[in-house]
Amino acid sequence: MSLQAVPLQAVTPISVLGTTLVFAAFLSVTAHLAARNVLGDVDPRRALYIGPLPAVIGVVGGAFSITEALLVPLALLVDGGMFAWSYDQPRRAVVMMTVIHAVITTLLGIIVLGIGVLLASMPG
Repeated sequence: MSLQAVPLQAVTPISVLGTTLVFAAFLSVTAHLAARNVLGDVDPRRALYIGPLPAVIGVVGGAFSITEALLVPLALLVDGGMFAWSYDQPRRAVVMMTVIHAVITTLLGIIVLGIGVLLASMPG
Protein backbone atom coordinates (compact mmCIF):
# COMPACT_ATOMS: atom_id res chain seq x y z
CA MET A 1 0.00 0.00 0.00
CA SER A 2 1.62 3.24 -1.10
CA LEU A 3 0.81 6.63 0.25
CA GLN A 4 0.59 9.23 -2.47
CA ALA A 5 -0.33 12.87 -2.18
CA VAL A 6 -3.78 13.41 -3.57
CA PRO A 7 -4.57 16.95 -4.68
CA LEU A 8 -7.56 18.46 -2.97
CA GLN A 9 -8.80 19.93 -6.21
CA ALA A 10 -7.84 19.43 -9.83
CA VAL A 11 -6.11 22.35 -11.49
CA THR A 12 -8.13 23.50 -14.46
CA PRO A 13 -7.83 26.57 -16.67
CA ILE A 14 -10.98 27.96 -15.03
CA SER A 15 -9.53 27.55 -11.52
CA VAL A 16 -6.28 29.25 -12.58
CA LEU A 17 -8.23 32.10 -14.19
CA GLY A 18 -10.45 32.45 -11.12
CA THR A 19 -7.45 32.50 -8.79
CA THR A 20 -5.73 35.12 -10.93
CA LEU A 21 -8.84 37.32 -11.08
CA VAL A 22 -9.47 37.14 -7.32
CA PHE A 23 -5.80 37.88 -6.61
CA ALA A 24 -5.85 40.79 -9.09
CA ALA A 25 -8.96 42.23 -7.43
CA PHE A 26 -7.34 41.90 -3.99
CA LEU A 27 -4.17 43.62 -5.23
CA SER A 28 -6.22 46.38 -6.86
CA VAL A 29 -8.09 47.07 -3.62
CA THR A 30 -4.87 47.20 -1.62
CA ALA A 31 -3.28 49.39 -4.32
CA HIS A 32 -6.13 51.85 -3.94
CA LEU A 33 -5.60 51.90 -0.17
CA ALA A 34 -1.89 52.58 -0.68
CA ALA A 35 -2.56 55.37 -3.20
CA ARG A 36 -5.08 57.00 -0.86
CA ASN A 37 -2.56 56.81 1.94
CA VAL A 38 0.07 58.70 -0.09
CA LEU A 39 -1.97 60.93 -2.43
CA GLY A 40 -5.21 61.51 -0.56
CA ASP A 41 -8.47 61.33 -2.50
CA VAL A 42 -7.83 59.45 -5.78
CA ASP A 43 -9.97 57.80 -8.44
CA PRO A 44 -10.40 54.13 -7.45
CA ARG A 45 -10.54 53.06 -11.11
CA ARG A 46 -6.84 53.86 -11.47
CA ALA A 47 -6.02 51.07 -9.01
CA LEU A 48 -7.66 48.54 -11.32
CA TYR A 49 -4.65 48.85 -13.63
CA ILE A 50 -2.19 47.90 -10.90
CA GLY A 51 -3.43 44.51 -9.68
CA PRO A 52 -3.49 42.27 -12.78
CA LEU A 53 0.20 42.15 -13.75
CA PRO A 54 1.58 41.34 -10.27
CA ALA A 55 -1.21 38.76 -9.90
CA VAL A 56 -0.20 37.08 -13.15
CA ILE A 57 3.44 37.10 -12.05
CA GLY A 58 2.48 35.45 -8.76
CA VAL A 59 0.24 32.79 -10.27
CA VAL A 60 2.51 31.93 -13.20
CA GLY A 61 5.60 31.99 -10.99
CA GLY A 62 3.91 29.67 -8.52
CA ALA A 63 2.77 27.34 -11.28
CA PHE A 64 6.32 27.02 -12.61
CA SER A 65 7.85 26.84 -9.10
CA ILE A 66 10.03 29.90 -9.67
CA THR A 67 11.87 30.91 -6.52
CA GLU A 68 10.51 33.77 -4.44
CA ALA A 69 13.93 35.43 -4.59
CA LEU A 70 13.13 36.21 -8.24
CA LEU A 71 9.36 36.60 -8.05
CA VAL A 72 9.11 39.14 -5.23
CA PRO A 73 11.56 41.71 -6.70
CA LEU A 74 10.01 41.27 -10.15
CA ALA A 75 6.48 41.75 -8.79
CA LEU A 76 7.57 44.82 -6.81
CA LEU A 77 9.23 46.36 -9.89
CA VAL A 78 6.14 45.74 -12.01
CA ASP A 79 3.95 47.05 -9.18
CA GLY A 80 6.00 50.26 -9.01
CA GLY A 81 5.91 50.61 -12.77
CA MET A 82 2.14 50.28 -12.77
CA PHE A 83 1.83 52.87 -9.98
CA ALA A 84 4.03 55.26 -11.99
CA TRP A 85 2.01 54.70 -15.16
CA SER A 86 -1.41 54.83 -13.52
CA TYR A 87 -0.93 57.80 -11.19
CA ASP A 88 1.80 59.77 -13.03
CA GLN A 89 3.59 60.82 -9.83
CA PRO A 90 7.23 61.58 -8.98
CA ARG A 91 9.51 58.65 -8.18
CA ARG A 92 9.41 59.30 -4.43
CA ALA A 93 5.61 59.05 -4.32
CA VAL A 94 5.70 55.90 -6.47
CA VAL A 95 8.21 54.25 -4.12
CA MET A 96 6.08 55.20 -1.11
CA MET A 97 2.93 53.79 -2.74
CA THR A 98 4.73 50.57 -3.70
CA VAL A 99 6.14 50.00 -0.21
CA ILE A 100 2.81 50.78 1.46
CA HIS A 101 1.06 48.50 -1.06
CA ALA A 102 3.40 45.63 -0.17
CA VAL A 103 2.82 46.16 3.56
CA ILE A 104 -0.98 46.46 3.28
CA THR A 105 -1.18 43.42 1.01
CA THR A 106 0.94 41.34 3.37
CA LEU A 107 -0.99 42.36 6.48
CA LEU A 108 -4.44 41.89 4.93
CA GLY A 109 -3.33 38.59 3.41
CA ILE A 110 -2.23 37.31 6.81
CA ILE A 111 -5.51 38.42 8.37
CA VAL A 112 -7.64 36.80 5.66
CA LEU A 113 -5.58 33.59 5.83
CA GLY A 114 -5.90 33.54 9.62
CA ILE A 115 -9.66 33.97 9.43
CA GLY A 116 -9.82 31.15 6.89
CA VAL A 117 -7.80 28.83 9.16
CA LEU A 118 -10.02 29.71 12.13
CA LEU A 119 -13.20 29.07 10.16
CA ALA A 120 -11.86 25.79 8.78
CA SER A 121 -10.96 24.56 12.26
CA MET A 122 -14.30 25.52 13.77
CA PRO A 123 -15.96 22.53 15.45
CA GLY A 124 -19.26 21.28 14.22
